Amino acid sequence: QVQLVESGGGLVQAGGSSRLSCAASGRAFSTYAMGWFRQAPGKEREFVAAIGWSGGSGSYADSVKGRFTISRDNAKNTLYLQMNSLKPEDTAAYYCAANSRSKVLIGTRYKTPPWYDYWGQGTQVTVSS
Repeated sequence: QVQLVESGGGLVQAGGSSRLSCAASGRAFSTYAMGWFRQAPGKEREFVAAIGWSGGSGSYADSVKGRFTISRDNAKNTLYLQMNSLKPEDTAAYYCAANSRSKVLIGTRYKTPPWYDYWGQGTQVTVSS
């Protein structure tokens, strides 16, 4: 069983920055591929970014590429999402997710929620204009 707890959300002005954290329980965090998703009211949950077990550059949705950076610290069992140049359309609940069966990002399935088997409870990010 893996528990994921997000933190760091809040109210941010457009153009500002914020960093989300996702703390994971258990010893196997370093073997999981991880992702960030977001969901705005009335919309489907959408892919934001993902990263393999060893870190590296990650993969991003076109809407956040160049503004957001995903990273992980396996020694701290923590996933991060650094968000810069925030826009009002970034307003959403942000969720971290873990795939306990894969270390790496495979094909494009990692961009879909069903690929992940553990989810956090979400943290709200609101960007004011």
